[in-house]
Amino acid sequence: MTVKYSIIIPTRNRAEILKRCLQCICGLESPDEDWEVLLLNNDSTDSTEEIVNSYRERLPNLRYFHTTDPGLHIGRNLGWEEAKGDVFCYIDDDSFVSKGWLKGIEKAFREPDVGLVGGPCTPQYEVEPPDWLNKMWSRVHPDGKMLGYLSILDLGDSIKEINPYHVFGCNFAIRKSVLLEASGFHPDAMPQELIKYRGDGESYVSQYVLGNGQKTLYQPKASVFHHVPKERMTLKYFYHRAYINGISDSFVRMREEHGLTIDNYRNKCGEMESRDNQTSYINMVKTYRLLKRGAYSIKNRAENYKKKFFPTEFDSIRDKMQKAYREGFAYHQYEVQKDPKLLGWVLRKDYLGVNGKLP
Repeated sequence: MTVKYSIIIPTRNRAEILKRCLQCICGLESPDEDWEVLLLNNDSTDSTEEIVNSYRERLPNLRYFHTTDPGLHIGRNLGWEEAKGDVFCYIDDDSFVSKGWLKGIEKAFREPDVGLVGGPCTPQYEVEPPDWLNKMWSRVHPDGKMLGYLSILDLGDSIKEINPYHVFGCNFAIRKSVLLEASGFHPDAMPQELIKYRGDGESYVSQYVLGNGQKTLYQPKASVFHHVPKERMTLKYFYHRAYINGISDSFVRMREEHGLTIDNYRNKCGEMESRDNQTSYINMVKTYRLLKRGAYSIKNRAENYKKKFFPTEFDSIRDKMQKAYREGFAYHQYEVQKDPKLLGWVLRKDYLGVNGKLP
């Protein structure tokens, strides 16, 4: 049979969690059409390869790839390049799929105008969560419950069209044709020492889906449990997430300021690549001082961003997160202005293949 669904799992140094992930995949109800599993090992130094090999008999449709290049986008884009299916079902190595997960995805994509599908991402806490975290998770938004910093959400028990930004990377199913049009994923989840190379990850793809009129569907049967380790159930982690979200927003802002929007980014990048003297262009960009109006702009972006997630009772937490967000945004703006190679990275046409490797 022709492969229809490709389950794509990037992983790095989480062998024991990965074992649970693969165990759940072994229990899937098979869809009507054939499917495969791609495991992308991002240079793990633990027993990841041994774990993968131990599942080869139970998952004869499992294919394994190894890369030494850093960044979550490397695994995601490599999975796309190697996958045989028409629908790519991305999960994280800490996503534990439900028995009917793939059948739910199959049902959702029966509608030809659906480009992106997500489902519930229910938290599976490693330890009992603190009270403040329980309160944040229990807070109901207009569309349902969600807490983006932990990639968990529950939008109810009915199938419905949703905002593509409500499909998290830990449970992200997309048509191959749509991802091709979007030119793959942007940088994400960089090691701390390379954090300045972080981008907006799958959010860029969601933006593409939204901007090009593709339908995004929430399918409650396409559900996963998302592992939440104790290290992420701390305010320190939430402040760090706010900081790196500031970096991601700076990445997006920089591309927007130089015309790299959904409508014209390919043409603009083509113009850049054809310049005889790219150095003069980079120097021109460096003189463009976003920070002249940055103090006001960054502050308001941070306040608007955080007010969406935290009610009044979390004023103290929200204030600290706003501060962390502003610091991350300003850090990235500064790094881009002083480093022409980083600027070139931010303004790349895509991050596929060699383009996805750090300068």
